[in-house]
Order: sequence, then structure tokens, then C-alpha cells
Amino acid sequence: MRVLIAEDNALLREGLALLLAGAGHEVCASVEDGGLLLPALLEHRPDVAVLDVRLPPGFRDEGLRAAVAARERIPGLPVLVLSQYVEQVYASRLLAQGAAGVGYLLKDRVGRVEEFLDALERVAAGGVALDPEAVSQLMARRVHGDPLGALSPREREVLALMAEGHGNGAIGAMLFIAETSVNKHIGNIFAKLGLPAADGGHRRVRAVLAYLGATGGP
Repeated sequence: MRVLIAEDNALLREGLALLLAGAGHEVCASVEDGGLLLPALLEHRPDVAVLDVRLPPGFRDEGLRAAVAARERIPGLPVLVLSQYVEQVYASRLLAQGAAGVGYLLKDRVGRVEEFLDALERVAAGGVALDPEAVSQLMARRVHGDPLGALSPREREVLALMAEGHGNGAIGAMLFIAETSVNKHIGNIFAKLGLPAADGGHRRVRAVLAYLGATGGP
């Protein structure tokens, strides 16, 4: 798997490169400046990009802005954000751009190398990997007219766990309910969010995007 890294901390950048190489992946490019990120993404078109939110020169949201711009040019470009911060506006825009290939992990909460590599591979394969704390912070910015207002508290719990990438069986175990109950809750979620059966497997990811789209992002 070809991976592009965007990280201004030299030790972390080199550490990620060694970790990825040890796991059998190729680092096709490594940048430390926000101004270099978009050209690198467009040139190398990696299988997945691992990037920080705040990069030089401004240390604000250069990484996320470049990712949003790149996904507008290359729809579906897999992006895994690995950051100390949840940048609300551009995070919502990134997550609302498409139904696949997006991850947002907080550096301080990645407890094991295996968790990071699993999230990276999931995102590269078109899946979603979201840190629960990132989801919580995004949800804290719900705006008036929340499309999730019709969901019951239990349905919101199920949807939150879906957003973290858990399958139905795992959700049932975490909530101490039967998997058949999880299936019923998910069916209710789809119905209340107006997601037709014609969407097939995409309904699950669209439900997660609706969940995150209710956070006040543009």
C-alpha cells in the first residue's frame, strides 16, 4: 500500500515512515509543510494519506484544507487524519465529501500500533475510522434543526458506535443487547434519516455522514 505522510514533527514523521515500512507499506512521499501537501497528493495519488491538521506555515488547519481540496480533485481519495485536535469546520467538510475512505484519530488516544494500522487499512479500503472523542466533539456542535432529532437515545448510541466503525455484532455486545435488536435499531435509523433501501450498503455510511453532518459544518 502506498502511503503519503504529512507531519511537521520530524520524529513522528520518521517514526511513522519506519512503522509503515515495517508493516510492508511504501511511503511514496513525506511532507512537512501545508503548502506542499496538495501538490504532493495530486502528484503521487497515494492509496491513503496520513496527515496532521495543523502544519506550517500557519499551524491552523492547513492539513485538513489540503485534504478537502484534494478530495474535490480526486473523489474518494482515502485520508486518515492523525492529530491532537478536532478542527470542527474542515473536519465536517471532509467527512461530508463522500461516503468512504475517511478516518479521524486523535494522537493521544491511539493506544496500540495495531489499532493505527487497522484503521489505516480500513480507510484505504474505503471504510471509515473515527475516534469516539472526535465524534463526541463534532456532535457537541449540533445546530438547530438537527436531522437526528427523531432518533431515540438508543438509536443515537447505535449510530455513534456505527460511526466508530463497529459491526452489528460488536455493537450488540457493547450495548448488551441482541444483534437482532441492533439490526432493528439500524433499520429504524435508516427509515428516520430517509435512507432508501436502494442505497444498499451505502446506507450505513450515509447514516454516519448524516450523524456528523449535524455538527454545524458547512
